Amino acid sequence: MRTLDVSVVTPDGPVFEGTAEMVSSKAKSGELGVLPGHIPLVAPLTISAVRVKQDGKTQYVAVSGGFIEVRPEKVTILAQAAELAEEIEVKRAEEAKERAERRLAETNQNDLDQARAEYALRRAINRLDVANHR
Repeated sequence: MRTLDVSVVTPDGPVFEGTAEMVSSKAKSGELGVLPGHIPLVAPLTISAVRVKQDGKTQYVAVSGGFIEVRPEKVTILAQAAELAEEIEVKRAEEAKERAERRLAETNQNDLDQARAEYALRRAINRLDVANHR
């Protein structure tokens, strides 16, 4: 079976390196599934889970935006932040979610504070969702 080389990289370094039969991610334009031989493309990603299928198993990586670059035999994801499902600290993610919800509940926020709180909430929810796939 043909495979793809897959790299998930953040400014702090690589998070995932390996081969896969398929990579699924959520681009801003919609869900994207990549198989070996896919046409080249670059797309912005949303806060979501990247699913890497290898040997009949699926590895989950939480990404907080970024870009996916697809070439026929390689997928590179450049993410602002990324974590493997098994490395997510659930307690820390739950605390981040609660903090973001409290900030959103405050009525005297400006637009920038509101946007930051919404981003933090989406990121925390994504991390918790991905952590459930351990």
